[in-house]
Amino acid sequence: MSAAANAAIPYRVEQVTMPTPVVGGNDDEAFASEHRFYVGGMYDFSMWQSYTDESNVHVDGKNTSSFDIVAGVRVYDTFRVEANYARTVAKFDDAKLDGNTIFINGIFDARIDSMYRLFRKQYLIPYVGAGVGLSLNKATNVKIDEKTSPVIAAMAGLSIELGEYFTIDAGYRYMYMFSPKFDGVKDLAPTAHQFRVGARLNF
Repeated sequence: MSAAANAAIPYRVEQVTMPTPVVGGNDDEAFASEHRFYVGGMYDFSMWQSYTDESNVHVDGKNTSSFDIVAGVRVYDTFRVEANYARTVAKFDDAKLDGNTIFINGIFDARIDSMYRLFRKQYLIPYVGAGVGLSLNKATNVKIDEKTSPVIAAMAGLSIELGEYFTIDAGYRYMYMFSPKFDGVKDLAPTAHQFRVGARLNF
């Protein structure tokens, strides 16, 4: 006698969501949409470059420490604009230059998550940027003719986002100040390699 059995085959349907390109720079899940603004501070260790003019007058650059204050806005996940106040201290032999320097920086963040919403959060964000500004100068033990000097800068570094509200920055900035016209040294334009570390609050 033959018998037939019908076996039920279990199955499961799973919806797979493919990564969707982010159009226009931001969507509702973009970090720039949730935390548009930030403020922070930076510690700078500056290595000022030595200089010899065409008359063979030589000055030695010294290492100094100073600080920055930043306030910025994220235009997109990958681009932000910030205002930067830098307390500039430059030393050459016995001469000292104190500057109150204001930069406007444009900074590009390498957020993979801004292209495809693969991750809810990216913790390590490399960045590059550039800045332009003005320095209001005063000098010790030397005379300067220009109290206001244009400055330019290029920077690169790494940001570490610890949660949504707190970011640590570590990076490098090359700073060039157009000559404030030091007395006795022709065309000395203070330049520095600056190593920086600081933190930002996002809101």
